[in-house]
Amino acid sequence: MSVYYKLVGENINRYNTYPRIVGEAGGKNYHLAHESADGDSLVNGTVRSAFEYSGQKCSACSRLYVPRPLWENEVRDKLIERTQSLALSSPEDFTTFLTAVIDEKAFDRIKSYIDLAKQSPDTEILTGGGCDKTKGYFVEPTIILTTNPNHKLMREEIFGPVLTVFVYEPQYWEGVLTLVDESTTYSLTGSLFARDTGVIANATEKLRNSAGNYYINDKSTGSVVGQQPFGGTRSSGTNDKSGSIAYLLKWTSWMSIKENFIPLDKYNYPYMSEK
Repeated sequence: MSVYYKLVGENINRYNTYPRIVGEAGGKNYHLAHESADGDSLVNGTVRSAFEYSGQKCSACSRLYVPRPLWENEVRDKLIERTQSLALSSPEDFTTFLTAVIDEKAFDRIKSYIDLAKQSPDTEILTGGGCDKTKGYFVEPTIILTTNPNHKLMREEIFGPVLTVFVYEPQYWEGVLTLVDESTTYSLTGSLFARDTGVIANATEKLRNSAGNYYINDKSTGSVVGQQPFGGTRSSGTNDKSGSIAYLLKWTSWMSIKENFIPLDKYNYPYMSEK
């Protein structure tokens, strides 16, 4: 977005009025689980959000934060098993869950992140990782576990079927909220999974700047224009909420009109007269 703002700024003298810019520039969307979260909802929502459309949605879940007890007891095995069960095939086969990525450029970029995970000492590929472009640009749905919450895979948008997981200790919950909010420059979508209403209220307040579209116990994707206003801030865009009246008003130029029906017979004000 900064490039476009700079371009407009360089040509500002050519405009009769100051130009308005609306933009969306992707995201590094998160699913954050509290220890009170429902494990199945977290797993199923994450599988859908991370791997639908081969992860090529601006709102797709790309990073997952899970407390260790929940991860070890309810999430890890189910997440791997359900991801491995996803059908990767032709879009003409309606039983498929995801298909090839859009083009070779996207394939090469996504593969570069998977290759990085294979070489990095603080990442482990739990499932997937296969890439094949001999016939179509196919990338397996991939789950990567990292011990470094600030790893490149946790900060940069990949725009493909790659999910990176960080497992945290429950006693560091407050720090994790800060981590989720501050570890990327993006702020498009995010999801909180928790059943403790007090936790939900506190986390929602702490994460108010982390996502333009924020979900509670639901996946970070699925906004339908015209039903749910959509947009993000920070590096994700200008947060003008397409699909809402606010977006339409962005493009209007308002005129305020005042009409006086009482003739003005003097210029001075009442407080100026002698008492």
